[in-house]
Amino acid sequence: MNTTVAVPRGLAGVVVTETRLGDVRGQEGFYHYREYSAVELAAGRTFEDVWHLMFHGTLPVDAAERAAFTARVAPLRRLPAAVRDALPGLARATAASGPLAGLRTALSLLGACAGFRPVFDLDADHRAADALAACAAVPTLLTALHRLGQGLEPVDPRDDLPYAANYLWMLTGQEPDPVRTRAVERYLISTVDHGFNASTFTARVIASTGADVAACLTGAIGALSGPLHGGAPSRALDTLDAIGTVERIGPWIRERVLAGDRIMGFGHPVYRTEDPRSRMLREIAQQFGGPLVDFSVEVERQVEEILAELKPGRALHTNVEFYAGIVMELCGLPREMFTPTFCAARVVGWSANVLEQAADSKIIRPAARYTGPTPPRPVPLLD
Repeated sequence: MNTTVAVPRGLAGVVVTETRLGDVRGQEGFYHYREYSAVELAAGRTFEDVWHLMFHGTLPVDAAERAAFTARVAPLRRLPAAVRDALPGLARATAASGPLAGLRTALSLLGACAGFRPVFDLDADHRAADALAACAAVPTLLTALHRLGQGLEPVDPRDDLPYAANYLWMLTGQEPDPVRTRAVERYLISTVDHGFNASTFTARVIASTGADVAACLTGAIGALSGPLHGGAPSRALDTLDAIGTVERIGPWIRERVLAGDRIMGFGHPVYRTEDPRSRMLREIAQQFGGPLVDFSVEVERQVEEILAELKPGRALHTNVEFYAGIVMELCGLPREMFTPTFCAARVVGWSANVLEQAADSKIIRPAARYTGPTPPRPVPLLD
C-alpha cells in the first residue's frame, strides 16, 4: 500500500514534529523562545539566561542561579590539548575557506577527544552535558581558527567574562567595550533559534539517527554555511559597498531585480511582514549612528519601494542578515567572522533541538517522488 503524501517544495509549511522550544509566526512578524518573545529577551536578559532557558526550560530566577550556570559553563570553554594542538594545521588547511569550514573538523575532533557517545546510548543528563560542552567550546574554536588564519596566536578564554564579552576578548585580545559587547550580545540572543530552519532541521534529522552531539552540530554547521541560510550578513554589506552612493541606489537595485538577481538581506521564507530581528538590529545600529547607518536606512527604504513596484503582491522586507552585518561592522568584527558569529549563537538553539529530538527515537525518513525513466528496464550486457 502506498502511504506517501505529496508536500510543497522545500517542505514549506509542513509540520514534521512538535516542539516546546519556540516558534516563528511569520504573518505577525513575531518569534519566541519557549513562552517568551525573543526580542524582549534580547532587550532585557543575558545570553546565559537564554541558554539556560533553552536547555532547562526556565529562565534563571535570580542572580545566584544565573551565576551558578555561568560558572558551570565557563570552564568548558577551554579545549582539550589534542584539539588545541591540531588547530594551527587546521587553520592552514582551511585558510581559503575560513573559520566555519575549520569548525566542522574541529568540532568533530572535539567530540572524539571528549568521548561524545551516540545520543541513543545516553540518558538525558549525559546528552545535556555533551551539548553544554560543545556549545561552550564553539566560540573558542572559531576565534582561535580566525586568529591563527591571520597569523596571530589564539587568545585563551577568561572565566570572569560572560559569553559575549569573552567571545570579543578571544577574537580581538582586547578588553571588550561594554556598549559594543551589549550590542553583540543582543544580536547573539536574537539568533539563538528560529523555528525549523534548514540547519536546525538538519541537526534534528541527524539526532533522529541516534548519532552523537558533535555529529549533529557538524551537520547543522554545514547547512548554515550556505549563502541562502547563514552566509548572507557579509554579502549584504558587500551589496552596500557595490552601490556606493545614494545616487546609485535606484539604478543599481532596478538593474539587479530586472535581471532576476537576489538582493541579499531582503526577503524571508516565513515572514510576510518586517522581520522583528531586523527591526531590533536597525534600532541598535541607529544608536551608534554615522554615515554607514544612514546609508543603510536609505538603501532599505528604496529597495522596499522598488521591490513593491517591480514585484507587486510580494512582501519583501529586510531580514536579519541586513542589519546584522551593519551592527557587527560597527562593533569591529571582521566580515569573515559574521557568519561564524551567527554560528556561535545558533549552536545553543541547535543543541536544544538535538536534546529534544533525542528524547524521541523515531528516525526521520521521508520519501521522494521518482521522476526518472520507467523501471524496470533490462540491464544491457556488454559483449
